[in-house]
Amino acid sequence: MIADRVTQEREANLILFRVVHEVAVRHAGQPFHEVLSILRRALPSVPGLDEPEVRRIAEQISVGRDPSGL
Repeated sequence: MIADRVTQEREANLILFRVVHEVAVRHAGQPFHEVLSILRRALPSVPGLDEPEVRRIAEQISVGRDPSGL
């Protein structure tokens, strides 16, 4: 059912944003390569979240930003 799929996608997005937020709070300002490594370990497998996007998120966190919006 479409509603179930939408609900699952929404829940997956919330998990993703929470993980990004947690990494941002704990590791803001740390070197890019460290943040990238932490993100790779912490992020669940999410369809559509490719390596360039993970790198962009890590770069934002490494300069002290929280790209999650939370």
